[in-house]
Amino acid sequence: MEIRALRRGDDRSTFRSGDIELDRYFQKYAGQNQYKHFVGTTYVAVEADVVLGFATVAPGELEIQCLPVADRRGLPDYPLPVLRLARLAVDSPIQGQGLGGRLLRFVLRLAVQTAHDYGCVGVVVDAKPSATSFYERFGFAPLDAVEGASDARPTPTPMFLSMESIRGAMDKSQGKTERRLGE
Repeated sequence: MEIRALRRGDDRSTFRSGDIELDRYFQKYAGQNQYKHFVGTTYVAVEADVVLGFATVAPGELEIQCLPVADRRGLPDYPLPVLRLARLAVDSPIQGQGLGGRLLRFVLRLAVQTAHDYGCVGVVVDAKPSATSFYERFGFAPLDAVEGASDARPTPTPMFLSMESIRGAMDKSQGKTERRLGE
């Protein structure tokens, strides 16, 4: 299996995660957001030209007051750069086999590279209520939401994982192929 950036020719038509909104986004909007609007990049897990899962990331910023108190130490008091995990989904037939965690670990490695290249204090995800426990297993902590609530859909829980935590987990696992973030 390979995880790579979405290509224009990738067949997205048969992908079904069980979440209509995620499926619609992936099938209709992921390509134009990446190739036309340049507002995010979608990475796909592919095996034998079949897309098994995807994660979409975009740059973002976060006010320091939104961070958990422990993560504020030493940071400047102005908007902080973050990598935003906009969407993550796995095709229904292979859900529960660890691909979601593998895609998330890929995103965390992207955050480390982003921190090195441009600056990034961590990863933010607006987790659906059914996904908060998944992100908590990786060390994400809830943030204080300032805006973004909607009566039209369940309120997501904004969650944050600091670069310090990501690097610490990666440092512990280096050289050990069995140990990975979230496991």
